[in-house]
Amino acid sequence: MTATTTAPSAAPDHTRPTVRPPSNRLRAWATRAPLLPALVFMIVVTQLPFVATLVISFFDWNALYPDARSFTGLANYGDVLGDPALRKSVWTTILLTVAVVLASLVLGLALALLLDRKFKGRGVVRTLLIAPFLVVPVAAALLWKHVLYNPEYGLLNGLLHYVGGPQPDWISNTPLLAVEASLVWQWTPFMMLILLAGLQSRDQQQIEAARVDGAGDWQIFVHLTLPHLRRYLELGALLGSIYIVQNFDAVFTITSGGLGTANLPYTVYQSFYQAHENGLASAAGVLVVIGSIIIATFALRVVSSLFREEVGRA
Repeated sequence: MTATTTAPSAAPDHTRPTVRPPSNRLRAWATRAPLLPALVFMIVVTQLPFVATLVISFFDWNALYPDARSFTGLANYGDVLGDPALRKSVWTTILLTVAVVLASLVLGLALALLLDRKFKGRGVVRTLLIAPFLVVPVAAALLWKHVLYNPEYGLLNGLLHYVGGPQPDWISNTPLLAVEASLVWQWTPFMMLILLAGLQSRDQQQIEAARVDGAGDWQIFVHLTLPHLRRYLELGALLGSIYIVQNFDAVFTITSGGLGTANLPYTVYQSFYQAHENGLASAAGVLVVIGSIIIATFALRVVSSLFREEVGRA
């Protein structure tokens, strides 16, 4: 009978180093590291100039007298808010933004409803309707100023002459409306794209069920389509407001800020490049940025709520 011997179990090797998994903080930094160059570039290009503008806004600084600058605190902001011309430009900016956004939304909704239907040549029509948004803003303003509005050879007066109508000077008679029309023409395709995306994300089964229950097109539009498009309408209005508040090209090109069309960006341009008031122009620019940030905050909330709805629906 042979005796069996059991090999003793190997003792744990305390000399071997223990490999620990990377911490959550290191893992987070590893995932963010590729984004750091873009973040640094964005800070250098956008945030540092804004900080410099903010600092200059606290000084009485005329470019023609660089040695006479002095710290004035919030005096420039008081001048911006108290100057009648600047207050009028703020009111003009509000009127211009509200009119363009509302008109673009209404026309964009009508075109989106048209393109949501299937018909022959829909792709070509969609491409043609998007084209105005792709035109350079200055080129679009020049197109409206010379091709359409010119009282001697413009297309609008040419059509009126053909039917025996009057020959008005559009820019002189209705200057603000002339600027608004050019912006509506350019921003309607943007609203159309947003609303068309909303229309194509509707629940078709719900619409078919409503039709089976006897609902007509108008009832479906009022009770199903419009509530579904509410977020998309808000998003289009907010994004359009951000860009139109800062619009400079149309006002500068069509009217040169005259005839009561000077908005806040054009007034900043006048203060900086014509009056050489660096401090005053910087204060007005800071106020424009603050207003844009407030609108952008609401826009980001709407976008995040849209994403949450899409995730919940999926």
